[in-house]
Amino acid sequence: MEKFLLAGKIVNTHSLHGQVRVYPLCDSAYFLCEFDMFYIDGKPTAVESARVHKNQALIKFEGVNSIDEAQALVGRELYIDRDDIELEEGRYFIEDIIGLSVRDAETGRDYGRVVNVIETGANDVFELRSPDGKTLLVPKIDDVVKKIDIEGGIIEITPIKGLFE
Repeated sequence: MEKFLLAGKIVNTHSLHGQVRVYPLCDSAYFLCEFDMFYIDGKPTAVESARVHKNQALIKFEGVNSIDEAQALVGRELYIDRDDIELEEGRYFIEDIIGLSVRDAETGRDYGRVVNVIETGANDVFELRSPDGKTLLVPKIDDVVKKIDIEGGIIEITPIKGLFE
């Protein structure tokens, strides 16, 4: 498990006083604004202030006080320390799902491993690579996904009729 998670990308400056615009690569710009510390190029960087504007986070970092200093950050990625995050029960980081083995909850049949998580808005979809190399799609809905065991490395499912046909 990686200690740091990619959370956003600095896409532009905002104001003459050192604020930057950050495009969220996580749940939302609001989520980004909850953090007091980000990691840029592996270095901890403290947040002086943060707010949401047009679905992006406007962040002022400590020590960044001019548009020129802010411009030097454009294009950089922001990382967060996973230890700074408490997820609600039943919520997971996408990177923790990728690589898990997917098995039938009743028969133990191996359907493959998760290679991607597709966020559709309604529900996530797990993209699997089956043992024979085929791509399978599994919707993350209660009728199908019965158990996600990150530590055990397994997702147990009960396929609905026609899921893999």
